[in-house]
Amino acid sequence: MSKVMASAAEAVADIEDGASLGIAGFGLSHRYPSTLISALAEKGTRGLTVYCNGLGQPGFPTGHLLAENHQIAHLITCFSARPGVVSEAEKQIEAGEMTLEMVPQGTLVERMRAGGAGLAAVYTPTGYGSQIAAGKDIRYFDGKPYVLERAITTDFAFVRAQRADHFGNVVFRGGSQNFNTSFAKAARVTIVEAEEVVETGTIAPEAVDLPGVFVTRVVPITVRMDIKNLPQRVNRPASSAKEYFGKPALTREQIGRRAAALLPDDAVVNLGAGLPVQVANWVRERPVVLHAENGLLNYGGFASPDELDPDLHDAGGMFVTVRAGTSFFDSVTSFEIARGGRLYAVILGTYQVGGNGDLANWSAPGMIGGGIGGAMDLAAGAQHVFVTLEHTDSRGRPKLVDKCDLPLTMPNCVDAIITDLALLRRASRAEPFTLEEIAAGFTVDEVLSLTGMTVTVADDVRVLQESWR
Repeated sequence: MSKVMASAAEAVADIEDGASLGIAGFGLSHRYPSTLISALAEKGTRGLTVYCNGLGQPGFPTGHLLAENHQIAHLITCFSARPGVVSEAEKQIEAGEMTLEMVPQGTLVERMRAGGAGLAAVYTPTGYGSQIAAGKDIRYFDGKPYVLERAITTDFAFVRAQRADHFGNVVFRGGSQNFNTSFAKAARVTIVEAEEVVETGTIAPEAVDLPGVFVTRVVPITVRMDIKNLPQRVNRPASSAKEYFGKPALTREQIGRRAAALLPDDAVVNLGAGLPVQVANWVRERPVVLHAENGLLNYGGFASPDELDPDLHDAGGMFVTVRAGTSFFDSVTSFEIARGGRLYAVILGTYQVGGNGDLANWSAPGMIGGGIGGAMDLAAGAQHVFVTLEHTDSRGRPKLVDKCDLPLTMPNCVDAIITDLALLRRASRAEPFTLEEIAAGFTVDEVLSLTGMTVTVADDVRVLQESWR
């Protein structure tokens, strides 16, 4: 028996109008099943219901190719919009040509896992207190609220692998397993594109990441993306700093340095996309274990240009290094680590923080949907939630407010705030934030004048730059 097809066109030939499709892949461009996506775009199937972490970068052979061809009718995703980019998908959603359902990342893979396991639904703490839970059944277990989420099964799934044999056994590489496993198991027909197709028996049994029973068809990869020219998230330079009252505040890398100093040795910590990734370079050789929700544990700092490996990247798409003890796994396992309470802390970027600890970091005015990513799962499961951000937005308005007016990620979860002007913490989630440190060259009154939440002030306010390692 051989599951290997002659071409991607043959493999997708029976995907008809109105089918449901899971498209694995992570970030803007990393390891999308581009061969299969391109073949389906060529076929022209329309009215698709597409499940994905995100459609990827417009203008490349990612899921956005199907949106650009107007082939998607319903989109269920963790990222529908990113700051600074207005995609074709967003235009169609705004015009009513495409419906949108936003799903937290860990919830999406868990719903897929449940569907593949023959379960009807799961209860998760993720999303409680946010608009994601609106209209859904809420139950309390041991005094904690949980949201009922229906399992997902799909007609088809597109998966990308490093190796596959004729029986359909699959091997993934590095951090590129992510959504592939759960999406494959939830589909009636799973189509795998592989970098290398080998004879059955070539892959050692213990090396199989996805058994062939979950795979229907295999095709060789013919459409690749150039690693040297992969689009990446646009971030301001790490050395850049805003000015307040004509004086420079902390740079973005200095915010990361101060956040890194809050972490005790042996802590397991997740770093969110954007500003929080700066923490990785300040952990360095300390015994702090970094976790990425795409499926890495104990990774290192940023990779140099000559070290780039397409299968070694964090959840924000930054290429990273490995160190002794690094491990790789799929996103289901990754969110077991997160929701299971094994993270000492998650460090997230955010649009707003409320005086009561509310977190709002996934949608801002003007965005069509937004980018939930894994933040809701991480905030629900981590022992501590730290946020890193600039003290005010681009129009000079405070990001630290008494009450958030943006969609909430999670209520009353933030424990520490590290901005380019200040460190604020609270001893418990029943107390207000205390201003403990300010940036060199600034006064307490200056910082408070830019702070929209009511805070207490420590008796001895220290200097941020004197507190990092």
